[in-house]
Amino acid sequence: MDVRLDELIAPNFYDLHREIKKGVYDEIWLKGGRGSTKSSFISIELILMLLKDVDFNAIVMRRYSNELRDTVYGQIEWAILKMELGDLFKFQYAPMQIIYIPTGQKIIFKGADNPSKLKSINIGKGYIMAVWMEEVAHFGGMDPIRNIIQSLFRGENKKRVSFYSYNPPRSGRSWVNQEVKIPKDGRLIHSSDYRDVPLEWLGERFIVDAEHLRKVNDNAYRHEYLGEEVGTGLEVFLNVTLKRIRDCDIKQFDQIRQGLDWGYAADPLCFVRMNYNRKKRTLHIFDEISGLNMFNRVFYEKAQQFSKVLTTADSAEPKSIDEVKSYGMNIMGAKKGPGSVESGTKFLQDMEQIIIDPARCPLAAREFINYALETDRNGEIKHKFPDNDNHAIDSCRYALEDDMPKPDNTPTVPIIDFSMGAGGGNRI
Repeated sequence: MDVRLDELIAPNFYDLHREIKKGVYDEIWLKGGRGSTKSSFISIELILMLLKDVDFNAIVMRRYSNELRDTVYGQIEWAILKMELGDLFKFQYAPMQIIYIPTGQKIIFKGADNPSKLKSINIGKGYIMAVWMEEVAHFGGMDPIRNIIQSLFRGENKKRVSFYSYNPPRSGRSWVNQEVKIPKDGRLIHSSDYRDVPLEWLGERFIVDAEHLRKVNDNAYRHEYLGEEVGTGLEVFLNVTLKRIRDCDIKQFDQIRQGLDWGYAADPLCFVRMNYNRKKRTLHIFDEISGLNMFNRVFYEKAQQFSKVLTTADSAEPKSIDEVKSYGMNIMGAKKGPGSVESGTKFLQDMEQIIIDPARCPLAAREFINYALETDRNGEIKHKFPDNDNHAIDSCRYALEDDMPKPDNTPTVPIIDFSMGAGGGNRI
């Protein structure tokens, strides 16, 4: 038997294959469009890992059990046959598993529709050392995924790795598109598309269809074939980057701004610290104090170390401003005024880049990524910025009030491009 690895995986995956062999990562997120061969790559890697370690077992998952047989089960079966190992494996449907005959190692297939059954998996020999969640965007969020991983990876202190494969949803508001932007030790994000795959693997018809869509609807082509997050056209802030901001960078900031949006029961209080580089038109949001049911006194105790820097707060609560000022905080009310919401939001939209540390500022990260225009019951876009889930955004507007051009009180609408495809579209 002589099977060459370069006949099984596309060139874009060579480096990742080497890193997996070294055990560099704990979790690997593979995103890509049609024909990227990311699922083929993972199935090959799982078989290689099984052959290398006699204690290795794997769980392969889809969101629903009825999706398994024609997708991931078939994919693993393809990998085994492609590697000319079919005689060494036993294929079962009830329960759905594939067993390596020489050692009894297993690749087990499960749906996430009944997580309680995952706790009773009988491996027999060895440990669960890898989990693959295919089409992970369908799983509903990181909370259920964390619960699953914790159940499957409990026990022996062995090296474990989880694979997550998906086609990125259009919208940046999707939980998976947000999750992969959050830095995490031991995590790798890998992107791939069909352009890195040998032509003979895909076939001429695939290429013809891709090129046709590229010509008639570039937006759809980039999403479906290149696996790009192209947006829905409703997102307000297209200039946001989520990344870690280091302590040494913060020490260099010399244009600190602080803003505060009051809240208590239904809405959170939100205080943010940021650095505004006027020349580069860049905003770094690097610190946040936020929460529900937070008394003004409690807030001041948390923010006391920042109390000497001027904080601009929502002027709708003068009593709260006076109270916090009496504790020793340098604070004043925002001027606001007619058109301030629109002009302030446009000012933030127009920045070259808004960089948010999602670990230090989780509310700000969530709000800026999710903030979007709304539609009415007929699907028509409302040409007004929504006044909900925007507490960190309001805090930034207040803090940057003196940096903004003075509003001319002329009615304005959002600057958002609603282009559709290669043919352009309307701007409102």
